[in-house]
Amino acid sequence: MQDPSEWFGGRARVMFVHAHPDDETIMTGGTLAALAETGREPLLVTLTRGEQGEVVPGPLAALAGTHGLAIVRQNELKTALGMLGVERHAFLGVDPARAEGLSPAIYEDSGMSWGPDGRATAVPDAGPDALTSVPAIEPLNDLLAAAYRSGARGIVSYDDGGGYGHPDHVLSHRLARAVARALEIPFWEIVSGSEIAETEGTAALDPVERHDVSPWLERKVAALRAHGTQLTVDGGDIVHVGGQREPISCLEGFREQPGG
Repeated sequence: MQDPSEWFGGRARVMFVHAHPDDETIMTGGTLAALAETGREPLLVTLTRGEQGEVVPGPLAALAGTHGLAIVRQNELKTALGMLGVERHAFLGVDPARAEGLSPAIYEDSGMSWGPDGRATAVPDAGPDALTSVPAIEPLNDLLAAAYRSGARGIVSYDDGGGYGHPDHVLSHRLARAVARALEIPFWEIVSGSEIAETEGTAALDPVERHDVSPWLERKVAALRAHGTQLTVDGGDIVHVGGQREPISCLEGFREQPGG
């Protein structure tokens, strides 16, 4: 079994930056559970409350587009983090993830639509409080404060394409990498499941740090089930709102980017 104390160069207090509730579990849930169990003190910062997320068909579908969805998704995230054993969490804009001297703020989900290439793209009518609408310096300073106060020794977030293109994911990458550079700490981008398989055996050319999270898979699955507005678990698959199926992988991958 892999030793999580060796992951991320042996660093404790790695800060994970995710755009919406559920992203943390889908992409990095096993890693978060492993780090938490072994005393590595991971910190999760969630940038929005996923206000614009679609809702799975069923009794919760009426929440779509309402203020109540944000409240439910906050509670889902709290439950999921309990399943993962993660104790250190903050929403961006709220202490300890708020720049000193400023009143608390809520950054809202920017929303998205699907482009013709199958990737997410921005919507033309994102609200004024959306993460991608506010001046970028504000969330940047908040994230910098969170990293500094937590003693972060490394940062994890999406690749420069935001994984699948969601504008909040793309901005999350830019903010997280800028903070890593400012603090001169390492930055790791999340590698998708298909890319983990494609790059296996090519470490000399494209190093991917692969985490076998099999011992923590039950915790990851339990946390996934907590995000009931966003997905369902069917056997070994995640079923997303649109019906897309995604295998629940025992491998989670990360690639360190030079210069933070």
